[in-house]
Amino acid sequence: MKNTKEPVKSPLVWILFAVIFALINPWYFPAGSHAPLIWGVPLWAWAIVAASLALSVFVTWVVHYQWDMRTDDNEDQ
Repeated sequence: MKNTKEPVKSPLVWILFAVIFALINPWYFPAGSHAPLIWGVPLWAWAIVAASLALSVFVTWVVHYQWDMRTDDNEDQ
């Protein structure tokens, strides 16, 4: 029986998911904060966009490199 990679069993994957999800919610900015503006957009909005991009890249990395999607049928070829 072949040992397959399962990212669900990796604590590092779960820790990074938790950190990124915490960064998506701008709880670390003061309430009612709208300064400073960068190109007319508040800094907290840029932080959310950056964290969302990081989440997308991380999920893509996990699926592409950490998940063994090959089946027994594909290994015979």
